[in-house]
Amino acid sequence: MKKALVGVMLLLAAGCAVCAQEEGTAQAPANAGASFSESSASPVTLFPASDATGSEPSSATTGEASAVPMPAPLPAAKPKYVFFGDRDDYRWQLGVGVEFFRFQSNILSASLVGLNTSVTYYTNTWFAVEGDILTGFAPEIYGHDHVKTFGGTGGIRIGGRRARWEPYGHAQVGGNHLQPQTAAGSREALMALAGGGMDYRVHSRLSLRLEADWVYTRFFSQNQNNYQGVAGVVIHF
Repeated sequence: MKKALVGVMLLLAAGCAVCAQEEGTAQAPANAGASFSESSASPVTLFPASDATGSEPSSATTGEASAVPMPAPLPAAKPKYVFFGDRDDYRWQLGVGVEFFRFQSNILSASLVGLNTSVTYYTNTWFAVEGDILTGFAPEIYGHDHVKTFGGTGGIRIGGRRARWEPYGHAQVGGNHLQPQTAAGSREALMALAGGGMDYRVHSRLSLRLEADWVYTRFFSQNQNNYQGVAGVVIHF
């Protein structure tokens, strides 16, 4: 009897405990954790504002883009002509001038005035190859005959091109034709010259020239040592 009474009391106690537990659970809130938006964690934006709203990117974004270094500008092209100093400008020169040629020999002598034309090509700042063509005319001799000369030579030139004044020296060899015909021999002969001059640069394409040369010829089977002077202009191209 006592065992049956104790069992009934234990069952009643267990039932009361279960009821009390269910009532406590019903009174508690459904979500005991605080809302994520109410926490101290910073909000995270997965896409920039411009993607969602279509507005321009922020100043921070543009600042980062402008921080990219721009490529350095290309150096300015080297000018073709520099008036003073070491330069590599127009290598070709065309010289045209008035020539005075004094010719003396045992057969005839004359002072001839004509045209001197030269073409020069500089391979660097001081060395050049050149060729000259010269003509000369003198008054009448031997009645109605005029002394005339025509020659052509070629050779080398050495001269500086680093200032307004441009001195040079040259040496050439070629041939010459002399009129009138004489009984002393042929009208064609060897011709060589050596001398120098000075060019004065007044413009990138124009210079003034003065030149003086010793001229060797061999007319009438004789040696002649004469001279010539030239005054003219030089065109650079």
